Amino acid sequence: MLISTKGRYAMRVMLDLATRDTSTYIPLKEMAEEQDISVKYTESIITSLSKAGLVEGVRGKKGGYRLTKRPDEYTAEEIIRTADGPIAPVACLSDPDYECAREESCKMKPVYGRLYTVIANYLSSLTLQDILDGNLDRSLLTGIEADLPPRPEKQTG
Repeated sequence: MLISTKGRYAMRVMLDLATRDTSTYIPLKEMAEEQDISVKYTESIITSLSKAGLVEGVRGKKGGYRLTKRPDEYTAEEIIRTADGPIAPVACLSDPDYECAREESCKMKPVYGRLYTVIANYLSSLTLQDILDGNLDRSLLTGIEADLPPRPEKQTG
């Protein structure tokens, strides 16, 4: 699974809003500048988040956007899914209309299914508040090295 730029930016926007006073509306332009995202792209992200009911907006001079719930009521999974769609690693797990001739004999579908479960459970267990607080250690990862693996080296030649 690769989280798209839109998914990553949606998380950044939501985390930004989670640090703000929830009684005030934050102008789109201010969010865009704060997160170093173009206004047009921020508008696209906010539109998706608003349609899903994750943020609410007001137009006008004192207009802008704010969260509709407390930061501890949003999960990383719902935000990424709102921006990117299904988080499953393969189409056969995310699209009910997907037809695969190898489905009955596929040895990898259970592997992908378990990967999907781990990813979905972890992202569903993390709230915006957890991320803001740095509380990323979840029971799901107990016994698993939680440090990031090293970045792959660039191929030369």
